[in-house]
Amino acid sequence: MRLHRIFVAVLLLCVGLGIPAGAVESGTVWISSLDLSSIVQGWGQPQADKSVTGTPISVAGRKFEHGLGTHANSMARLDLNGSATRFSAWVGVDDNAGSKQASIVFKVVGDGKTLFKSGAMMLGQAAEKVDVDVTGVRLLLLLADATGESIANDHADWAEAQVVYSGKQPAFAGPPSEEAVILTPKPPRAPRINGTHIFGVRSNHPFLFTIPATGDRPMTFGVKGLPAGLTVDKQSGQITGRLQKTGEYDVTFTAANALGKANRKFKIVCGETLALTPYMGWNSWYVWEGHVTDQIMRAAADAMVTNGMINHGYQYVNIDDCWAVKPGSDNPTLGGVPRDAEGKVNANGRFPDMKAMTDYIHSKGLKAGIYTSPGPTTCAGHEGAFGHEELDMPRFAEWGFDFVKYDWCSYGHKAKDSSLPELQKPYRLAGDLLRRQDRDIILNLCQYGMGNVWTWGKEVGGHSWRTAGDLGGSFSGIPVALFRDGFDVYARHELHKFGGPGGWNDPDYLLLGYLSNWKGRTAPTPLTPNEQYTHVSLWCLVAAPLILSGDITRLDDFTLSLLCNDEVIDVDQDSLGKPGRRVTMNDNLEVWAKDLEDGAKAVGLFNRSDLPATVVAKWSDLGLTGRQSVRDLWRQKNLGRYKEEFKATVPRHGVVLVRVSPK
Repeated sequence: MRLHRIFVAVLLLCVGLGIPAGAVESGTVWISSLDLSSIVQGWGQPQADKSVTGTPISVAGRKFEHGLGTHANSMARLDLNGSATRFSAWVGVDDNAGSKQASIVFKVVGDGKTLFKSGAMMLGQAAEKVDVDVTGVRLLLLLADATGESIANDHADWAEAQVVYSGKQPAFAGPPSEEAVILTPKPPRAPRINGTHIFGVRSNHPFLFTIPATGDRPMTFGVKGLPAGLTVDKQSGQITGRLQKTGEYDVTFTAANALGKANRKFKIVCGETLALTPYMGWNSWYVWEGHVTDQIMRAAADAMVTNGMINHGYQYVNIDDCWAVKPGSDNPTLGGVPRDAEGKVNANGRFPDMKAMTDYIHSKGLKAGIYTSPGPTTCAGHEGAFGHEELDMPRFAEWGFDFVKYDWCSYGHKAKDSSLPELQKPYRLAGDLLRRQDRDIILNLCQYGMGNVWTWGKEVGGHSWRTAGDLGGSFSGIPVALFRDGFDVYARHELHKFGGPGGWNDPDYLLLGYLSNWKGRTAPTPLTPNEQYTHVSLWCLVAAPLILSGDITRLDDFTLSLLCNDEVIDVDQDSLGKPGRRVTMNDNLEVWAKDLEDGAKAVGLFNRSDLPATVVAKWSDLGLTGRQSVRDLWRQKNLGRYKEEFKATVPRHGVVLVRVSPK
């Protein structure tokens, strides 16, 4: 009776204070009974009381009635409100994973402190007990991280996972709201020449380069010391023609408008090496996927000019999959005869005249890219190049393309095995064929890092090579993939040792702006503003190609500010061509650095934790001594001179990107 009176008194007090009766609770809750929609993971959807594939939860033959089924890499943010006392679970690889390659590390992190960490758990290994005190913890992270090169088969179970609490019931939460703050200053109205300082071309091949310059229009352009065979259009800044003689040509670009004149030194290298700096542009896949058309590609070229990206060095407008005929399709715009009477590949009905389309893109001062697979079909089931490589590569040159993405896809069914010669074979053939064409064509090896491609990609003719899986393979999993495929794969393999002029590590595209959500619609990138700054900063530090794959026709001011900060782009396009590396790692706090041609260093202070933190870049770790000047590259602002270190408070999943120089 006394307990009943106390309960009634508490209830009346809550009503009197305007507190909802359900807000005061206590007990134990299965986390699988909560709303799981905010959980992000590398593949599939989180499942309540089932494995990620929908089967009953089972680890090493032991069945569990309750639990959360996810897929590495996954992150669940559990808001405990400081009212919980205990979290418990059994963790392991679900028996339905079906592959001994599965390997997962489970972590429980409370308010930034690691409370539990398993070893690498494998298929068939008994579930491990988790039982941690979470008294006072407000935010609990449940992480399942892949330990191998691939996340395939990494089916992660949080079996019998429950929280003991007193107060408001815990709930899964999405990332905290962040304001999309524009840090990049607007460029001056007077002329400023931007982008790379160096450009490679082969002799007697068509030359096309547009001088990238910001400032009020109209603007006139010139080139001092321009070698014979090349001319510059004074109104557009387009340099065209053919160079007959190999060698290096030092020239000076000029740009003038009513407010002033700018000069910039530039080097043209006529020889065998293309892509002396990472290429920049746009690709259709992550926004248009299988719906790409001729009109979409022309609109993308128009947008690259009108939104000003061309003025910051972006050049390539690239079609991805689904331009070729899809054998067996009853869709009249996709089906048809895959090849003509001579065996040359045909475009489908959505691309009525490939040569006219590339001519249009070139008329804008831009370059055009195309996609195919060395297998019989592409990833989306369209006509591939297998058995027709000696016809398809010349066909791309005939159509006027300047870039080929070569995606492994169905070639896996043709390769004899996974030996190095078999992995290299289709790319070596493509590289040899493209070198014979009467134009410069960049070759992008898209085979997801197999066989440590970074060690041989350049040797077989590649100008870039994918280092991991698709960054946007799962829309909601993009934030997790950013850290896995960007930071961890790169650092684990020390990829800075392999990229450089003529051949670059490619961690996939910039997933900014509006993207396909793989449900027939587009949606804003799931990356928070901080994560977007991290995305662009890391890509520039590691000298990755800068290829946007969001909707280029509807970029807002924030997204354009991320893409068009010239001091940040200068880090990516530095002529030394030396990719950056991870210098230090302290739990979730990392410092990355890149050597620059003038002796300075670009340094990124990254915070991968879920709370703001102070990150310290020590001169001793960077190989520096004495006082150094530090400049914030996103804000384009000098911060002062520092003697032994530079430190900054970095927001959740954010970055501070600086230039450190003795000058």
